[in-house]
Amino acid sequence: MIGGPETGPRHPARPVRRNDLGQYVQLAAEWWRPDGAFAALTWLAEARARLVPPATRPGAVLVDLGCGGGLLAPWLAGKGYRHVGVDPVGTSLVIAAAHGVTPVRGDATRVPLPDGCCDVVVAGELLEHVTDPARVVAEAARLLRPGGLLVGDTVNATALARLALVRIGERIPGLVPPGIHDPDLFVPPRLVVDAGVRHGLRMAVRGLRPAVPSFLRFLLTGRGPVPMLPSAGTALTYQFRGRRVPVPGTDDRPDPPPGVSTVDHSVVRR
Repeated sequence: MIGGPETGPRHPARPVRRNDLGQYVQLAAEWWRPDGAFAALTWLAEARARLVPPATRPGAVLVDLGCGGGLLAPWLAGKGYRHVGVDPVGTSLVIAAAHGVTPVRGDATRVPLPDGCCDVVVAGELLEHVTDPARVVAEAARLLRPGGLLVGDTVNATALARLALVRIGERIPGLVPPGIHDPDLFVPPRLVVDAGVRHGLRMAVRGLRPAVPSFLRFLLTGRGPVPMLPSAGTALTYQFRGRRVPVPGTDDRPDPPPGVSTVDHSVVRR
């Protein structure tokens, strides 16, 4: 994940622990600040939401893996989905719920929801924070109804991404909170595509870049927003989209939940 500029003190000096979930607790107040530590995640969320079409049926469900503070919510308004957010950080889920997201605490590699429960799965700025991104893609495919859609974005495993987001980005006040990324977890597009295809998804990838004039203004003034635009190059950040292939002759309704479960499956049934 990328952070945005902060007002007041910038990233106090502390030992850097890479990919530390504790940062999302420490920085919880920053989620919805327009120029706070997670401002750039708002820019990415807007671009991600453009990949999500309006719902095609009543009661459509969108599952947002690694939802954080729910930054995707305003960009989904009017599209007709029930927005279910899955995240391991309880503090983030409380904030997401305050913005209309139905919270489910869980791990994106073991999502506590039933097979075929949703129309769209979103995995935004998530894969670069897990040790098994292919497993997250597999879980997304499991959650989707036949014909359902996976959308997301992540950071490529390139020298440019390491330079821009870690070696340089963490040194620019307010741009990337130190330690938020572990560059060893960055994800090549081929891994995402191959994982999707193995689990019955038709995959596509495209690059994502900031609008140059707006980004220069951000660097000079610390003020956003910065539109994120499609790009032919995927060397830094990229979006992916996968459609679950319907199996001819099968019922596309969600599987019924098991009779006994610790998960409230009503969050994806109502």
